[in-house]
This record gives sequence, structure tokens and C-alpha cells, in this order.
Amino acid sequence: MRKTLGIIGGVGPLATMFIGEMIVRRTKASKDQEHVHTIIDNDTSIPDRTAYILDETKDNPVPYLINDAKKLANAGADLICIPCNTAHSFYNELQIASPVPVIHMIRETAKRAASLGAKRVGILATDGTLASGVYQRALMEQNIEPVLPNGMIQQQVMSVIYDYVKAGKEVSMSQWQVIEQGMLQLNCDKIILGCTELSIVNKELKLSGRYIDSLIVLAESAIVACGYELVQPNVPLKLNV
Repeated sequence: MRKTLGIIGGVGPLATMFIGEMIVRRTKASKDQEHVHTIIDNDTSIPDRTAYILDETKDNPVPYLINDAKKLANAGADLICIPCNTAHSFYNELQIASPVPVIHMIRETAKRAASLGAKRVGILATDGTLASGVYQRALMEQNIEPVLPNGMIQQQVMSVIYDYVKAGKEVSMSQWQVIEQGMLQLNCDKIILGCTELSIVNKELKLSGRYIDSLIVLAESAIVACGYELVQPNVPLKLNV
């Protein structure tokens, strides 16, 4: 039975539009009626997730996420996805309060890394995501060694996310190569793009196959979970949602 997908968006807005496009492009369909019924709440009022993880005196995004999950369920969503890696630091709280299942983007991305045979995987993500340890735990559950950037490279990653993508500015290949070279020196089998703003960089710069794009993994996971087929799937996906 096919399901209706709810997307908690606005985190960030451009990534929300991109996952909508990816769901359409990666669904095996020959006409409008064969695509996933999707309800998108592009809620730009959700407070910054990293800011709260690093300083709990900041606005708490969790009540906003829970409210959006309930709105989407009331609108007819059978399951929910969130195109924001950092928001999955609060996954347990959200899933307990959500009336419908929430796809775990981080776990699905870690499973993709395992399916590709990776043993040592770099994580490019926000300070908040790294501080929460959500990717580290998910990778270790798959018997994969997580590899974190050094301080200088992490500063570059945060600048790309906040100073460029979220600010609507383009990232140059020369800027990205500084990050890439820093990670390659750490001998990673694969590198996870663990922030959906980095998925925008991937789209624009057409990065190499050494990267695992968490937003694309989430889009494909959502398609399968809703009972639809993928166009040329990278790997078979089986989700318990």
C-alpha cells in the first residue's frame, strides 16, 4: 500500500526544495499519478539546531519539530522525513511525540556506507551534528570507523554551510578542494556529506563518487518506504517504517 510522505522542511529551505526534486527524479514513474504524494512544510521558523546543541540557553528546535510532525500527520502524512542531519540529534524525542514514523536519515546513510563496503568513513557535518555523536554511533553500529575533520577543516566546513550555502552564495571548487584534501589525508574509504547544505554543494560542483550524499540517501529511503520503486537504485533499500 502506497503511503503519503510528509517533509519537515525549512532546515534549510534550499535543501528542502532539493529533496523534493530528488524524490521526483528518483521515483520510477511515467506520469504524474505514479509519483509520491508529498506534503512539504517549509517551516523556516525552526531555531538553529547546532546553536541549541552547543548552547542549551538558545531556542530549542524540538517543540517546533514535534509541532510540524503533528501538522503533517493531521494533513495526511503516513510517515515523515527531515532533510536536516543535525535535527536527528533529537530523533528519539521527535519519534516518541510523532503520530507517525520518522525515517532516520543518519542510520540509513550509515547503512549505505556499509553496503558500499566502506570501513573508514569521514564525516562532514555541522559542529552540532559532530558534537551530538549521532553519526559516530550510527557508523560504529555498522562496524565502520568514523573519521572526523581536524579543527581547521571543520572551520572550513562550517563556513561553507553558513557563510555560503545558507547565505545563498556559491561555493567554488577551490574552496571545496581544501576540505577534500584534508579528508583524503585521513585515509577515508568514503566521505559522508552529513549536512544537507553540503548536498547543495554536491549538486552544483558534481563531486566524485567518493562521497555519500545523505540527502540523496534520505530521498531514496523515503521513496522505498512509501511503497514506490527507484529509478536505477544504487543499492536495495529495506526500511522498517
